[in-house]
Amino acid sequence: MGRLSEMAVRAHHAPAAGTTYVSAHSFYMPTEHKPVLAAELVDLLAPKPGEVAVDCTFGGGGHARRLAEAIGPAGTLVCIDRDQAAEPRFEEFAAEAPCSTRFLGADFAAGLRMIGGEGIQPDMVYMDLGMSSMQIDAWERGFSYSYEAPLDMRMDTRQKLSAAEIVNEWPEARLAQALRRFGEERYAGGIAREIARRRPLATTSELVDAIKAGMPASARFGGGHPAKRTFQGIRIAVNGELDSLEDALPTAWAMLPTGGRLAAISFHSLEDRRVKRFLAERAKGCICPPELPVCVCGREPEAELLTRRAVAPGPDEVAANPRSKSAHLRAAVKVAENAEAVA
Repeated sequence: MGRLSEMAVRAHHAPAAGTTYVSAHSFYMPTEHKPVLAAELVDLLAPKPGEVAVDCTFGGGGHARRLAEAIGPAGTLVCIDRDQAAEPRFEEFAAEAPCSTRFLGADFAAGLRMIGGEGIQPDMVYMDLGMSSMQIDAWERGFSYSYEAPLDMRMDTRQKLSAAEIVNEWPEARLAQALRRFGEERYAGGIAREIARRRPLATTSELVDAIKAGMPASARFGGGHPAKRTFQGIRIAVNGELDSLEDALPTAWAMLPTGGRLAAISFHSLEDRRVKRFLAERAKGCICPPELPVCVCGREPEAELLTRRAVAPGPDEVAANPRSKSAHLRAAVKVAENAEAVA
């Protein structure tokens, strides 16, 4: 497989009137990337020389570097990322990678379909979900409640929908539903009501103030930053993250040959539940009613779970990288093709 670099179209996010911010593409790497559960991921995927691997969320390339070393000169690593800021990092990685490399500037579900359309069967596919530290710390992109920034939160700055549109234009009921569904925010109704009352909002600090005002005073203390869940809910809604995951999991699985491995690292329960459910369904065998003496459904497992329980970072990793604390890694190996679709 030859190396392909699909150059992303450069887009400049215009700040709110009267406010000056740095473009998301002119200032982006404020922190060193620390891949989470990297050793555990490589151990579960067990890459061999000459194999083909797909990194669905290249990010800073931390996991990619470890996989590239394992598959070696005869191997191929396909890296996918819709964040345009990831491509320059990939170019640096590819210049030194000990294997063939390829980059697709796309959402990982779309990137997987592109690869599948070429008839490629990767030996392993892995996903590092959520945001990278570099995205969080690139203050001008508006992902963090810790920095003053425009309301953006787009992972792909070419798309139209941004946090500003959701915060300022979505009906109050729809906004509350998004905060409740994607942020699991207990006080979604009050927060959405306060946001709607204060419109228009232009910056992350204005959003944080509205969030705090929309919840009881007692809820603003303890349990982390009061804006954490709302920011998560808006970010997921902006980027369609859960829909993309629901699309990517079966797409990736269908591409794998028997013996192929699928792994995912998630950072909140909404992602982890979907990965857990997907892999468990494929590891399920007979579904006949228990009162039947013999199996009549004929269903055989098509997956063997490599993680009965999610793998979490150890205390040393959490101490070195506190943001890894919520990570959960799950993986499975494909043991058979199942002609019957699994829900």
